[in-house]
Amino acid sequence: MAANSEGHRQRLRERFLSSGLEGFADYEVIELLLTLATPRKDCKPAAKEALRRFKTLEGVLAAPVRDLVSIEGIGPKNVFGLKLIPAVAERYLHKKLIGKDPLGNPRQLFDYMYLRLRDRARECFEVIFLDAKNRVITSETLFEGTLTASAVYPREVIVAALSHRAAALIFAHNHPSGDPTPSKADLALTRRLIYACRPVDIVVHEHLIIGDNRYYSFAECGHIARIQEEVDNFMGSDR
Repeated sequence: MAANSEGHRQRLRERFLSSGLEGFADYEVIELLLTLATPRKDCKPAAKEALRRFKTLEGVLAAPVRDLVSIEGIGPKNVFGLKLIPAVAERYLHKKLIGKDPLGNPRQLFDYMYLRLRDRARECFEVIFLDAKNRVITSETLFEGTLTASAVYPREVIVAALSHRAAALIFAHNHPSGDPTPSKADLALTRRLIYACRPVDIVVHEHLIIGDNRYYSFAECGHIARIQEEVDNFMGSDR
């Protein structure tokens, strides 16, 4: 049995090395990850059970460790592969963004924010800090919980921006429901942040709401430009 199992996993590895994940079923991807820390044991039954329980490959990779190890054949050691890969992917996409202009590559920006925020059970507010040439300096989760205009503090956003010497910002947060449609509170929050950032010459380029494999862009829908115009008119009348 051990020899058959080893031969099977070797064939999986050779398939991956020759053509990537093309042609792999989702359970085979999970099986391959489980083999990283499972010597001489057939991982296919555990992989199929994990996929049955959590419905999708994404669901398996996002599942809490305590739920994964409740599946026969998955334990504290071989759960390692299932948790390592998403973490490496997030780090990889983050590194690809550093020093780049995300405004010129919105898909790459979405891919990173989606991987970072999609599986959070609570709303998380992420800020991407940009330099004067709109190149990414870094990103940071500043707030977590129910995100309302009163729960996200502009002062903390500005302090963080100044500490990173950022000239511009991109905001993003997730909707755990999967529906990225903005609420009135989301719009109010965006307006409040743009108004707060303008007096210290920090530009807000975007606010993304991340849902289930889709997003809502405040910039694409014209809200950022409209609020910026409001701010210009307000500050102009105040001079």
